[in-house]
Amino acid sequence: MNYYSRLMLQGLSAIASVLTLTAFPVQAEPLPIEVLSAVVKNQKIADAEVLLQRNGAQNVVGRTNAQGQLTLISEVADDTSSLLIIKKPGYSNLVVKCPCKGMTYALSPVQDNLDGLRVVLTWGKTPEDLDSHMIFPGNNIYFGHKNGTDAELDVDDIDSYGPETITLQKKHYGDTYVYAVHDFTNISHPNSRQLSNSEAKVFVYMGQSLVRTYDVPQNRSGNLWTVFRITGSGDFQDIDSISGVNVDDPGKVLGEVRPLLDDSVVVAAVAISPSARNDAKALNTKGETAYREGNLGQSIAYFRQAIELNNGYGQAYGNLGLAYQKAGNTAESIWANRKAIALATGSTAATVRAGSYYNIARIYEAGGQFADALRHYQLAKEQKANPVYDTAIGRMQNR
Repeated sequence: MNYYSRLMLQGLSAIASVLTLTAFPVQAEPLPIEVLSAVVKNQKIADAEVLLQRNGAQNVVGRTNAQGQLTLISEVADDTSSLLIIKKPGYSNLVVKCPCKGMTYALSPVQDNLDGLRVVLTWGKTPEDLDSHMIFPGNNIYFGHKNGTDAELDVDDIDSYGPETITLQKKHYGDTYVYAVHDFTNISHPNSRQLSNSEAKVFVYMGQSLVRTYDVPQNRSGNLWTVFRITGSGDFQDIDSISGVNVDDPGKVLGEVRPLLDDSVVVAAVAISPSARNDAKALNTKGETAYREGNLGQSIAYFRQAIELNNGYGQAYGNLGLAYQKAGNTAESIWANRKAIALATGSTAATVRAGSYYNIARIYEAGGQFADALRHYQLAKEQKANPVYDTAIGRMQNR
């Protein structure tokens, strides 16, 4: 689809939009939502279980109909203190903070590859067209170039809400990846605030799980949201910044982001407030307690909440990697171990890095990816001498 065809489709979509109003009692808050597939355009997800929680207590439960729709009637406020949870066998659970009213959500089928990644973008009614871009060496995956090296744009959306989905079948070690969201509707308006006000969310999936969620920064001017970078060594780095770009072709977003493909370009750490650090520490402690009690699912949830608050919390990532591995969530464990490696500091840093590389190598070996296993056993040995690493290296070399 070319630039002008896309603009024409936007106009037709705007004409075709219909607003439906329904009366409800004032004491109850109606929360209509829609659930679609993240990987098949306009495929409705029927019989998905939808739960609304507030302060840890479950308030409302329902299931989507054949059209993937559901209206929850809730007496609690539709705000950030409420969580929406969507579940269906064969899909990763979706957990998202409200406001949720009128939103469209997308479920991601479980992935069975160790190095895969899926990124799902959703947003509100305005602007009509946000575009996902996954940029890595020799590739800019977006609506104008839907397929690349082990990567594809599964779903493109031009008429509000989303989803837009990009899947990486395999992240290649040594290659750097940057994900960004471009406001196509405001391509000629770099100072627009529609992107910042769009309620956009980015969901990142690996293996069986949702591992990261990003909310668009509020009260910012700009039409390009650069969300995250994955370095050549696999470190997942938050960027989460909005800037204004003036391009006459969305493909030229590549030029705006390309400098970040150089890992020597430092990504500024996202500021973490003291209260967020304290809350993350408390959640990590709860996760450790749940892990000791054998409640892996709850421990994973606590560790994930901790890193959502403080993405520089190395201990929580290390704990999460162990919990994921014990739960059999191997792709997720690799991701968490890589972050623990990147964050390791102090006198124990070499030991932490060696142990994490070794854990990653064992996962690759069990999965039959022997070249990847060998690389990571060797990386473990570079950090710290251990005869166990020597034995593993020999085992891989003699295959």
